[in-house]
Amino acid sequence: MPELPPLRDVVNRHGLLAQKSLGQNFLFDEQLLARIAAVPGPLKDADVLEVGPGPGGLTRALLRAGARVTAIEMDRRCLPALAELGEAFPGQLRVIEGDALKFDPAGLFGGPYHIAANLPYNVGTALFTGWLSGAAWPPRWQSLTLMFQHEVAERIVAQAGSDAYGRLAILAQWRASPRIAVKVHRSAFTPPPKVMSAIVHVTPAAMPAGVSARTLERVTEAAFGQRRKMLRQSLKGLPGALPALEALGIDPSRRAETLEIAEFVAIARAMSPANTGQT
Repeated sequence: MPELPPLRDVVNRHGLLAQKSLGQNFLFDEQLLARIAAVPGPLKDADVLEVGPGPGGLTRALLRAGARVTAIEMDRRCLPALAELGEAFPGQLRVIEGDALKFDPAGLFGGPYHIAANLPYNVGTALFTGWLSGAAWPPRWQSLTLMFQHEVAERIVAQAGSDAYGRLAILAQWRASPRIAVKVHRSAFTPPPKVMSAIVHVTPAAMPAGVSARTLERVTEAAFGQRRKMLRQSLKGLPGALPALEALGIDPSRRAETLEIAEFVAIARAMSPANTGQT
């Protein structure tokens, strides 16, 4: 295993002050970074996508675990530090300069892969929902190990009836299994953010039969778009939604936050083209 300089020295030598505009907060605790890299399980010879590696803290932990890392970084100030890391781990690190929102991860790998990232706070939710969306399932990714603000992490794992429950929980749980794997205190970062953070680990699960992902997205968008309103009000503009409630025996006076994920799936199934005769 190559000897590497402390991360703080790398940041200072390359003048890599964290930029608020890029949502950057750096982790220097290498024991914590090793814990995060261990969350997906053994990574030796596995392909891993990392978004926003910055000076390479999590990157070096993933490389030490034996992973082949493809890192997407849009801050070109960080590229020399990442190049040094690539030299220390020959053949294990590929760095792509660019915006991760503009990349299809599946196009970067010939087979299955993991995604592990201390996501920039300003784009984390957009990337996460993109990786979980779409009709194709199971996905090519085998797991997601992602840093979020703790409040967002709680929304991802929330259960029906809780204040945090909403569209994000349904998207994350209807065909995948998320959990909070590691809680991270704000003091672990440089500079410290104003909020606590958490690592969320997600693995794909079986997709319920007869359900259109797009239909489920439309149902949850309408249901939670007018939060605290009765379903008969929030879903009235969605063709087929109210008849689906009636057919399923779901009281239209209920509110979206009281419905279990299985109930949303049942509504979407009843409305999906294959089950309604629509084309």
